[in-house]
Amino acid sequence: MQERPDLIVCEECDAIHRRPVLAHAEVARCLRCGAELERDTGSRLERLLPLTVASLIMFVIANSFPIVQIELQGLTSDTTLFGAVMVLNGEGMSLVAMLVLATTILFPLMQMLVLLYLLLPFAHDIHDGHRPGVKILLRLMQIVRPWGMVEVFLLGVLVALVKLSNMAAVVPGVALWAFGALTILLTVVVSFNPRYLWRILVSERGDGGEAVR
Repeated sequence: MQERPDLIVCEECDAIHRRPVLAHAEVARCLRCGAELERDTGSRLERLLPLTVASLIMFVIANSFPIVQIELQGLTSDTTLFGAVMVLNGEGMSLVAMLVLATTILFPLMQMLVLLYLLLPFAHDIHDGHRPGVKILLRLMQIVRPWGMVEVFLLGVLVALVKLSNMAAVVPGVALWAFGALTILLTVVVSFNPRYLWRILVSERGDGGEAVR
C-alpha cells in the first residue's frame, strides 16, 4: 500500500482528512465526529522526560515507605502498598491482590519505564527510530494506559482514612503524599498520546512505518 503522509485517518470514525499544518498549541479535530486528529506538541516532548523521571522518583518513594500509620489502643500498625497486596493475598483474596498489584504497581511502572527508554535519546539529540522494540513498546503503552489506576487507589485510601479516623488515630505516611504527587505527574505524562512520539521516530527513520493506534 502506498503511504500518503499528506493524509490522516481519524482514530474514532476512520474518516480521512488532509493533514493540517498547525500553529503553536493548535488542535485539529475530525469534521465528522469531533475527535482529536492532530495536536501541536511544541516543547511538550522536551518537558516529558523530566516529568517521567520525577514520576519514577515519586513511585519509588510511594512504594518504599508506609502509606499510613494507625494507632489503636496502644497498638501501632503500618504497611506499604506491596505489604497490603501480600496481606490481601494471605487473606484469600488473591484476585483482588493481583488487581491491586497490576493497576497500582506493574502497569504504571511499565508505562514510565517504556517512556524513559523512548525519551532518553532525545535528551542527547539522538532521534533513533531503529532502536529495538520501539513499535512493540508504543503499542504496549497504548494497551496498558487505561489500566493504570493510581488515582483510583489514592481516592480509595482517602475514603478509608476518613472512616478510620473515627475509630483510631491515623497518621498519613510519606508514601501517601508521594502517591498524591505521583497521581498528578502521571496524569500529565499519560495524557501525552504515544502516536505523536511514534510520528517523530518515523520521520527520523524516513520509512513511513505503521501508525500506532
